[in-house]
Amino acid sequence: MKKINVLIIVLVSVAATLSGQTESITANQAAKGTALQLHFEAGEAHNHPSFAVWVEDMQGNFIQTLFVTKSVGTGIYPYKPAGDLKWEKGPGRAHRPAALPYWFHKRDGEKLQDANIPDPDNPVPDAYTGATPKQNFNLAVSTDEPLKGKVRVLLEVNQPWDVNEFWTNAKYPENTQYLTSCQPAVIYAVTIDLEKTMDMYYLNPIGHSHPYGADGKLYTNLTTLTTALDIFSKIKLKIE
Repeated sequence: MKKINVLIIVLVSVAATLSGQTESITANQAAKGTALQLHFEAGEAHNHPSFAVWVEDMQGNFIQTLFVTKSVGTGIYPYKPAGDLKWEKGPGRAHRPAALPYWFHKRDGEKLQDANIPDPDNPVPDAYTGATPKQNFNLAVSTDEPLKGKVRVLLEVNQPWDVNEFWTNAKYPENTQYLTSCQPAVIYAVTIDLEKTMDMYYLNPIGHSHPYGADGKLYTNLTTLTTALDIFSKIKLKIE
């Protein structure tokens, strides 16, 4: 009888995960700025990705981070190097410029220094970080100061060891940063006008980052990406 009860509990848990239940996350709720509500629908390739959401002006100048997954924001990842390009379950400190290169450079004013990549000694404040959701989720965030005029909301997302026929693990075999990523991080964006808001906005992919984090450029050719474009199937934004 006990075994049957355990089986029932497991099946209920699996059913809840597969039913498309939506998690809710909040960040920086004490701030007095503009309140934004983002809704993420997980794609078929969604598997514990790392991502960051931020705001910049129309000239591309960084305004602030809205949210970043805790592993990137603290530099402590669930897997750690085990030698000979192997990995084992962590937690472990890691220096991964290939994780979210575009966001790293944006927040550092395009003059990225290794010391400025978040790590346990220099983390992103807790108000802006959270665990990676396992399924569909809503993200309620607030800016530090009210947004004015036109701005862009951006997201960068990356999934470890995401290989395909173009981004194979043999493409840069000597680069350990590349091997933790393979397909590079994808950048999504949408422009909003605070003087003339819409009911709903949709973030769409505009390019990808450098495959091993060597620069903060936006690479607009997305034709080599496959599963990296299916981590999220839809990203919606609403201004509260």
